[in-house]
Amino acid sequence: MGADGDKDSKTNLIINYLPQSMSQDELHTLFSSIGEVDSAKLIRDKVQGHSLGYGFVNFVNPSDADRAISTLNGLRLQSKTIKVSYARPSSDIIKDANLYISGLPRGLGQKDVEDMFSRYGQIINSRLLIEQGTGGSRGVAFIRYDKRAEAEEAIKNLNGQKPPGATEPIIVKFAANPNQMKNAQLAPPQVFPNPSRRFGGPLHHQAQRFRFSPMGVDHMGGMGGMGGVPGNSNNGWCLFVYNLPQDADESVLWQMFGPFGAVTNVKVIRDFNTNKCKGFGFVTMTNYEEASMAIGSLNGYRLGEKMLQVSFKTNKGHK
Repeated sequence: MGADGDKDSKTNLIINYLPQSMSQDELHTLFSSIGEVDSAKLIRDKVQGHSLGYGFVNFVNPSDADRAISTLNGLRLQSKTIKVSYARPSSDIIKDANLYISGLPRGLGQKDVEDMFSRYGQIINSRLLIEQGTGGSRGVAFIRYDKRAEAEEAIKNLNGQKPPGATEPIIVKFAANPNQMKNAQLAPPQVFPNPSRRFGGPLHHQAQRFRFSPMGVDHMGGMGGMGGVPGNSNNGWCLFVYNLPQDADESVLWQMFGPFGAVTNVKVIRDFNTNKCKGFGFVTMTNYEEASMAIGSLNGYRLGEKMLQVSFKTNKGHK
């Protein structure tokens, strides 16, 4: 920020807890209702393209920034309550706050893992990886904190510790940064000639291999509800996703399944009268192995208050 740091600090806001489906244009529009916006930036995962749930808005006038905080902080958007505050001088504080945890006792569920880590800071999201065949825990999890300092505190206190039920110490470290991994980790897909090899390594590294375009969310998310999803057709494998929250839309499905591989279509089934999600939807993926990996990781995944059920769609099912 340099010499302009003081001036910027009075006009530049950080907005946390944004709904996953909110686009950068929508963020810009919302804050333009307060005053003239110089720039609005939604922060996305560099590799996978999905929204990380926060962004920055820079106003032209400090008085508008101040009014935006008093007007929009605490506003409820979909199922989220957004937090609007002055941005910190540097975003280094919030960069790279994602942890990779391995060696967890298999008996620990996602809530147990969150409970263990929540005492060190605000958890933005978490994922416990599930064994594909059994549906049990693989003993590996990812936790993203609000701030890097909170993640560092968790590493300091939990790395090398034995939680109840553990025979070996757990490993808690920063998840590999996409930039650091670019040269070392990205290998051609044929490195995994068969499913047993494919599921061998940490999912995080495998997920990096598949590019996911945020454009797919912005443009196709809206149209996904219009097209039918084939059950067992030639153009892909159809997955059935059950127990979705009422406010789920197509973009949620794109964001969840996109990192695992090529997604050709998504559809949320809505109530005809209320237009709310009826609790289930369909996702079509091109590749069988990638679809299997998505099922293995997302079946049992907690979305809001709901525990998702994900499986291959049977031939007799919803149209």
